Amino acid sequence: MQASSTVRAAVVQAASVAFDRERTLEKAGDLLADAARRGARVVVFPEAFVSGYPRGAQFGTTVGARTDAGREEYRRYWASAVDVPGTTVNALGELARENGVYLVIGVIEREGGTLYCTVLFFAPSGRYLGKHRKLMPTGSERLVWGYGDGSTLPVFATEVGKLGAVICWENYMPLLRTTMYGKGIQLYCAPTADGRDSWFATMRHIACEGRCFVLSSNQFARRRDYPPDFATSSGDDPEAVLSRGGSCIVDPLGAVLAGPDYEGETILVADLDLDEIARAKFDFDVVGHYARPDVFRLEVNEQPMPTVVGITPAVPVEADVPTFSGTLASTP
Repeated sequence: MQASSTVRAAVVQAASVAFDRERTLEKAGDLLADAARRGARVVVFPEAFVSGYPRGAQFGTTVGARTDAGREEYRRYWASAVDVPGTTVNALGELARENGVYLVIGVIEREGGTLYCTVLFFAPSGRYLGKHRKLMPTGSERLVWGYGDGSTLPVFATEVGKLGAVICWENYMPLLRTTMYGKGIQLYCAPTADGRDSWFATMRHIACEGRCFVLSSNQFARRRDYPPDFATSSGDDPEAVLSRGGSCIVDPLGAVLAGPDYEGETILVADLDLDEIARAKFDFDVVGHYARPDVFRLEVNEQPMPTVVGITPAVPVEADVPTFSGTLASTP
């Protein structure tokens, strides 16, 4: 599909309404409409936006033990998560359709008893395009998130460019980055929860390495964006900043088009000239003329890796309708 030469993109830097799926969807709708009014055709939301990054939570866990309170914390987090497919996916698709944008948004996905840190993709028609599950949760994230596999590493050839996403510290996995470059990614979305100075340097490096546009979106969140009873190591000061943002947009030669912003909730917008990608690859194409496949090659397994195969899933059963077995009384 031939991409247009210039596309306006936006990255949303805002906090979710933590652990409240419905209110977070309402906020996402307002933010998406704002980005669309600014002319954005691609809009990227942060990691775990629906419905929350559990920053500072311990889930009652120490080595060798879990508490009942921690199990209840997990249950509440699980209850606010997103079924894919499901009603929340339908609602997000409708938001993309109403605003006529490509939507890239981080969610906490629920499948069975397991949660995944996932990015969902939607077309301007509202059609759900697919998802990417985070391959490797970082550190204590592994307490509450499962591992994705190679079956959700999509890059979508859209009318506005080849679109894909890599989540947070997955961006430090050079082989995953190489996979994205091999798929020809042009709009490299990087939803994250990392607001450190080193993250911004990483985004500029990836833009230069992949000769692609990088759109990184992080939450700006305060303690008051979480429930008062949320047990976090960050304390109880409602104005304490738990996530400072740092969202940015970078071009294929590392020039900064927008951000990084560390001041508060905002939407960053930039016009991306896709012809810059070819100009940038003139002297460096990491999977093309600058590669050495005679020395280095990457093998990627994109097959689903289910735990159980060859079974029929549970079959939904409608509630039984009571049947009348007695005798009818005569009509008076």
